[in-house]
Amino acid sequence: MAFPRVGSLCFAVFLIAGILALCKSGVQAQCESTIPSLIAQCRQYVLKPGPKTAPSAACCSVVKTLDIPCFCKLVTKEIEKVISMEKVVFVAKSCGRTVAKGTKCGSYTVPNALGRIA
Repeated sequence: MAFPRVGSLCFAVFLIAGILALCKSGVQAQCESTIPSLIAQCRQYVLKPGPKTAPSAACCSVVKTLDIPCFCKLVTKEIEKVISMEKVVFVAKSCGRTVAKGTKCGSYTVPNALGRIA
């Protein structure tokens, strides 16, 4: 039981450190405001270890308000050590969000334009 908590703490620390390293702008500050909710509701679906799993309704409610292109611009190498951008895109699509082919999220590039997952 202690391991998931340590992983969650590391995830939050890396995410916050990466965000703080970026320049602040009005748009960035606005999209950063949803990140704590994303961490709280979706971490188990986007952490690197483990298979892709369908997100909860609570996670989807946060994802539906997320500015995905803005969020993806905030992703640093440190964040990518802890979370899987492939899983982030999977979660977004599972929640009914369209993520365009070629969208870059950190170093990850969305490989296809499947849009929503049925």
